[in-house]
Amino acid sequence: MKVLVTGFEPFGGEKINPSWEAVRSLPDELAGATLVKVQLPVSFNGVRELLPRLIVREKPDFVLLTGQAGGRPNVTVERVAINVMDSEMPDNDGFRPEDEPVFEGAPSAYFATIPIKHVVKTLRGAGIPAGVSNTAGTYVCNTAMFTALHTIDVAGMETKAGFIHMPFNHEQALEKPRPSMAQETINRAIELSIRSLLE
Repeated sequence: MKVLVTGFEPFGGEKINPSWEAVRSLPDELAGATLVKVQLPVSFNGVRELLPRLIVREKPDFVLLTGQAGGRPNVTVERVAINVMDSEMPDNDGFRPEDEPVFEGAPSAYFATIPIKHVVKTLRGAGIPAGVSNTAGTYVCNTAMFTALHTIDVAGMETKAGFIHMPFNHEQALEKPRPSMAQETINRAIELSIRSLLE
């Protein structure tokens, strides 16, 4: 078994991104599966170029994408990705799309193919606040999720894919109070999420 697990680089003026901090803390093997850990750029064009190559090359059984959702108080497992790129804040390349499709001619949306409620149940059972989210937004996180699912669909692969958003960690909340979670808890959440996929 192989799991491609990704986190994002910092963006929006932040010095760290808790999703990547968690991913890079993972072991190379977990529950008998090989983990391929990759940091994604906060770039609409970057993820659309990089993710398809990674998925086709690695042929993972699961793709678990993770990102930061500042302001959310809990871990949120995304249900759906939409074929829209739209943002008031530029990405790390300075690109600010407005009402553009992720891929021309692609479906309007893709649903996650990982068992989202099972993941949530696993996290809650471990005492980690978690829930299902029905919007991954229209920023780079949504683009990454849509790209992964579209790549898998077009290639006819059996790979299961999904996206999990993490809150800010406590370090990020020091300067201005906002919902946050201990980095150790975020790390544990991603590890448990992977374990739940491999059961």
